[in-house]
Amino acid sequence: MIGWLIYREEDAIHNAAYIKWFQEEAYKQGLSLKLIYREDLHIGVCDHKRSVYHEVHDLPVFAVVRTREPLLTALLESLGIRCFNTSTVARICNDKALTYHHVVEAGIAIPDTVFTDISMLITSPPPFPYPFIIKSRDGHGGQEVWLIQNSTQLEELKNATLKESVIVQRPAQFGKDVRVFIVGNQIVSAVLRHNAKDFKSNYSLGGSAALYELSIEEQQAVHGILDLFQFDLAGIDFMFSNDGTLLFNEIEDVVGSRTLSEVSSINLLEMYCTHIKETLKNK
Repeated sequence: MIGWLIYREEDAIHNAAYIKWFQEEAYKQGLSLKLIYREDLHIGVCDHKRSVYHEVHDLPVFAVVRTREPLLTALLESLGIRCFNTSTVARICNDKALTYHHVVEAGIAIPDTVFTDISMLITSPPPFPYPFIIKSRDGHGGQEVWLIQNSTQLEELKNATLKESVIVQRPAQFGKDVRVFIVGNQIVSAVLRHNAKDFKSNYSLGGSAALYELSIEEQQAVHGILDLFQFDLAGIDFMFSNDGTLLFNEIEDVVGSRTLSEVSSINLLEMYCTHIKETLKNK
């Protein structure tokens, strides 16, 4: 059964070892996973029909889309190709404002958050007292997150970033969060990430990691989110409030497994490929 593993070329080079591991685990499940560069795909409408075209490869049975591109996923789905994750997950979870709009229905703790843009922040009074956090709506991996401590930094940000749509949040505990790994809409494990040198806790930015045991209450919060979505593979991130309880942060649609591999023997890609195989069997 042939599937596409879709990456932008630059990201594929950076993640070469992960891609090789992914393909090996897929092969064990009887799946042929071909690496496809996004730059080699032409998508749109041709002859009055939706179209996804590759010069060499025929369309696959399934696709693992690692480009954070909801439209591409939606086009593939419209052609009968099962995508991991779905276009619904990609559309919602790669937009922080839209994610908060949906996750609030789970009834879990969420930091006070304002959806706005940089221009409005400059011309209107800030929604919260300094300091506060600004995040681009489509950032990921700890990128495009700024701690703003005064009006000068806010003005500098306007001049430094091309991002216009942002969210603004009251700060939680700095440099500490929990990522919950999900496969097939089930909790696999959780990792505590900590960075004593930065207000961002991302492992890729120099933080440390350790396994984290979710309490019953924390598991219930995660299940509240799972009731709203159907994840194939995802990471649900939580911050810590000042009193030590979890606050929802974001959902990573294109989640990696580096931190989990560093702190445990859990083979997340083996579990994921098993899920893909079982899903296709029941399609």
